[in-house]
Amino acid sequence: MRTSYCLSFLIWTCMIHEVHTSPSPKRTNMYLQTERIMGLSKDHGKALHRSKRGWMWNQFFLLEEYTGPDTQYVGKLHTDQDMGDGNLKYILTGEGAGSLFVIDENTGDIHAAKKLDREEKSLYVLRAKAIDRKTGRQVEPESEFIIKIHDINDNEPKFTKDIYTASVPEKSSVGTSVIQVTATDADDANYGNSAKVVYSILQGQPYFAVDPETGIIKTALPDMSRENREQYQVVIQAKDMGGQMGGLSGTTTVNITLTDVNDNPPRFPQSTYQFSSLESAPLGSSLGRIKANDPDMGENAEIEYSIAPGDGSDVFDIITDKDTQEGIITVKKQLDFEKKNLYALKVEATNVHPDPRFFYLGPFKDSALVKIYVEDIDEPPVFSIPSNLLEVDEDAREGSIIGQVVAQDPDAARNIIKYTLDRHTDLDRIFNIHSGNGSIFVSKTLDREAAPWHNLTVIATEISNPKQSTQAPIFIRILDINDHAPEFAKYYETFVCENAKAGQLIQTISAVDKDEPPRGHKFFFELVPEYTVHPNFSIVDNKDNTAGVITRRNGYSRNKMSTYVLPVVIFDNDYPIQSSTGTLTIRVCTCDSRGNMQSCNAEALLLPAGLSTGALVAILLCIVILLVLVVLFAAMKRQRKKEPLIISKDDVRDNIVTYNDEGGGEEDTQAFDIGTLRNPEAREESKMRRDVMPETIFQIRRTVPLWENIDVQDFIHRRLKENDLDPTAPPYDSLATYAYEGNDSIANSLSSLESLTTDGGNQDYDYLSDWGPRFKKLADMYGGDESDQD
Repeated sequence: MRTSYCLSFLIWTCMIHEVHTSPSPKRTNMYLQTERIMGLSKDHGKALHRSKRGWMWNQFFLLEEYTGPDTQYVGKLHTDQDMGDGNLKYILTGEGAGSLFVIDENTGDIHAAKKLDREEKSLYVLRAKAIDRKTGRQVEPESEFIIKIHDINDNEPKFTKDIYTASVPEKSSVGTSVIQVTATDADDANYGNSAKVVYSILQGQPYFAVDPETGIIKTALPDMSRENREQYQVVIQAKDMGGQMGGLSGTTTVNITLTDVNDNPPRFPQSTYQFSSLESAPLGSSLGRIKANDPDMGENAEIEYSIAPGDGSDVFDIITDKDTQEGIITVKKQLDFEKKNLYALKVEATNVHPDPRFFYLGPFKDSALVKIYVEDIDEPPVFSIPSNLLEVDEDAREGSIIGQVVAQDPDAARNIIKYTLDRHTDLDRIFNIHSGNGSIFVSKTLDREAAPWHNLTVIATEISNPKQSTQAPIFIRILDINDHAPEFAKYYETFVCENAKAGQLIQTISAVDKDEPPRGHKFFFELVPEYTVHPNFSIVDNKDNTAGVITRRNGYSRNKMSTYVLPVVIFDNDYPIQSSTGTLTIRVCTCDSRGNMQSCNAEALLLPAGLSTGALVAILLCIVILLVLVVLFAAMKRQRKKEPLIISKDDVRDNIVTYNDEGGGEEDTQAFDIGTLRNPEAREESKMRRDVMPETIFQIRRTVPLWENIDVQDFIHRRLKENDLDPTAPPYDSLATYAYEGNDSIANSLSSLESLTTDGGNQDYDYLSDWGPRFKKLADMYGGDESDQD
């Protein structure tokens, strides 16, 4: 503990009257305590020694939003050691020190340098100390104090939302809560009434009210109807100062919607509706729409339509269109004008989701009368057939009637009907129908085995209106008669072993029949009468539509008899009885000890014993291959083609034979030796043609020799015929002089040797182009331009 001088701070504050009238009790107590210590000093006349205490500063109050001309005075800091000589220096630190709050370091006066806002910061914590200027020693330790900003009513209440949206069901009772609005005031709620808010309604009466303290909006009128008015706009005011005069206020808007409840039943706008429909309307087709009005919304307006039991309830139906809430009347049963042409329906409309709270308002359904008129149309004929199945025996004669179809015109006119068959269902025209009465009869022979069923289509047409026609199917079943004889089920290859014993079964036979008797097939087997007592084989009927072939003696020899023929008679059991004879061919074969067949050919006995069957097959195969090779070689040699000497088709030229003897013309008989023509044998020496490749070097074609006195004209004609008939000779120009020209040719000569003797300039050789590729060279030579000819 150390001794120090007694330090006291005197603080003068310049405050408003309200602050002076209610000084802080703590500050007063602190001030009194200080006085007591100072009094003791005066009474005793000496300095007191006490322990050092820390500064205990109370909070000071400063008004916010000060708008005076001078800075606002906060208070004064002073110590009793301050002699007024300026040796002490007062220092202020903490929140806002130097910027918001400034201190006179000589006098200790504290001022607020700026206008303060309590809503931004309501209190400031500062620290003060006094030091000796000369020594820098701290006279008193640093101590904290608080400056609290006093609130004034400078903020109006503000709502949490600018616009509220709420809803409440229609028909709600008075006092039903709708929504709660909330307003806040930034002023100090602990100081005065600046932040005390009171709610009131400015717009929306008398439908709604607001609680002044909680801000809850409630309904104020009973039975409000959405159908009359759906939207309401309510304006709520919030005022501070407890709603007193001079308080600040704020407002907000609340949009309130009345939601729908099912408080209205559906109602038809009219009591009677009329519709019409053709009697040919297809099932499910729509005839018309009706609608009951319901002022409610959503599912409260959903309507279910129905037809009350009574007239037309089984003929018509009504369904609900979920999108338009309309009732669609449809055809449920085929209409018939001749039976009934007017229906009166009672249609009811009912709410799907009724609300029991409003049943007191009446039944939530309505009904209306719907009249439907059926209109007549020209309908096609209608068949009245007891059965579509007809039966006829397959032996029915042509023209026999097998059944009848009947069709009538359902209209009141009762038009005459004509019957025909659809020939696409009877392509063979086996049946026919009487056009007047519909009788079906046979027109060709029937065969059940070929076609047991016939499916026909009968067409009935109105004579007055051929467009009106109706088709009906007719099924004809052909009944079987016993017109086919039974026969073997298959071809049997039967053999008997040479070492067979008497009574041995060698074959089991069965039969088939194309007929189908009602009681099933029953066949009987026996030998033909001529073979009743057969020395070799017998037939045993097994009574199950099969029979067995049994041997009647021991041992058979292929050398004596290699094949036996056994005729068998097969009978059926239907009426009339049909029978047929089948022949079994039984071969005698060599068998092993187990009865397995080894060989059935008698020639096999003549072959050497050491030569096996495989060796025989190999020998035969080699012989066949050699024969095939010989045949192929001969065929290739025969089919060798004769090739001409001149291969190219462009190598076309005239063949000129030069004898180096000009002669004296046609009158010079000494220049040409005609003896060659008189002696054909001398001409037919081994001279080969130069324009055709010879077949072989040694083959020389020779003609029949001619006598020396043969006529030259006949000889020339024969040679011409030989050349014309020779298929190997190409169409080359060849000049051969025989001293006899014969009659003139119609086509004239084509040889270029005589071209100079004729007036070639006036001839047209264009036709040579039409003679084919073989005359192409001639066509090019004689069919060119004048320059080419020159």
